[in-house]
Amino acid sequence: MAVEYVNVEDRDLEWARKTFANDRFATEAAGVIIEEAGDQVCRCSMRITPVHKNAAGGVMGGAIFTLADLTFAVAANFGGRMTVSISSNISFIGPAKGEMLFSTAKCVKSGRSTCFYEVEVVDDLGNKVAIVTFTGFVKDQKF
Repeated sequence: MAVEYVNVEDRDLEWARKTFANDRFATEAAGVIIEEAGDQVCRCSMRITPVHKNAAGGVMGGAIFTLADLTFAVAANFGGRMTVSISSNISFIGPAKGEMLFSTAKCVKSGRSTCFYEVEVVDDLGNKVAIVTFTGFVKDQKF
């Protein structure tokens, strides 16, 4: 009988996609895809479609925030620590000019009951679009 080895990155990504499949606004309505999940880091993407555009033709701030919010949620909850956002701040750096947005969440501080993450959003042309910071509260329950 052959031993089957599971790639850790594939297992982590499968866990993240399954766990956050019920975040339907982000995953279905906005089209956010979890690309990578790991300990205190996460990467997501979102194809820019007409539904993401505002009246001026740019990407709506809420669409950008939705991408960043799910990216934070996956990173902060990775490993089963139930974490919820208690505050966030978004700074729009420049307009998205490409066809895709990519977000990367990085843990700045992870404590016993709170955490702090920074999420960078860029387009597929390498333009910085936004920086979003999140403070999270770690609940006394597991995912």
